[in-house]
Amino acid sequence: MGQIDTLKIDNHSVTLVDQVEEKLLNYFRSNKLKPGDAIPREQDLAVALGVARSVLREALSRLRMLGMVESRTRRGMVLREPHLLGGLQRVLDPEILGEETLFNLLGFRVALELGICDSIFDNLTDRHVMELEAIVKKGVMYENNMYMPVSEHQFHSKLYEITGNQMIMQFQEIIYPVSVFVRNKFKDFFEPINKELKKQGRLVSHHELFMFVKNRDRDGFRVGTIKHFGMYSQFVSSNKLHHSSGITYGL
Repeated sequence: MGQIDTLKIDNHSVTLVDQVEEKLLNYFRSNKLKPGDAIPREQDLAVALGVARSVLREALSRLRMLGMVESRTRRGMVLREPHLLGGLQRVLDPEILGEETLFNLLGFRVALELGICDSIFDNLTDRHVMELEAIVKKGVMYENNMYMPVSEHQFHSKLYEITGNQMIMQFQEIIYPVSVFVRNKFKDFFEPINKELKKQGRLVSHHELFMFVKNRDRDGFRVGTIKHFGMYSQFVSSNKLHHSSGITYGL
């Protein structure tokens, strides 16, 4: 265990809790602590930092929320590998996000869905195909390629799961409520976009995407995914133009 007598905080414009949090993170790094390593007791840390234990506990609570610190019976506090997206998932509320943030998150989702195409086919098994087919068969689609939220979530979550990448799967759980919120909030704007895409023959359903997967057609799936998210892509692009012109839709 490294020395903690150098943790004394400085006078900065940032809050005391912010300084304590920064000092603790620097202490973990400088002493090369690994997940499972013990962390000094609260009393010793408070003395080394020169702060009240209430201040220290608030800083530690932030690290606990990120999954970095854990209290264990008879071992005290130990360092853990942080949940990189866990903290974001706890606090992300689409109701308090601004237009630009919502549009950026939707754009990121579209980019990510396109980016995982190869990973889906690299990891695809016959079992995955059967599971995806079952989801498609029980899925509920409304008019103009709009799906019941649970059907949308199950289908795309399965695609994320097939990649085998835990970070990608976590992101799907984070972005899902944002997608539902935007779709409900702007449904009157999505409808004409979808009608025009349908007229142009550019709507691609879950069933069509599934058939590309079943037939192991990577290129078809990639093009189909672009068309499947055409509604979101057009909505984000057009609203970014409106946003840059000072026009908003009253989120």
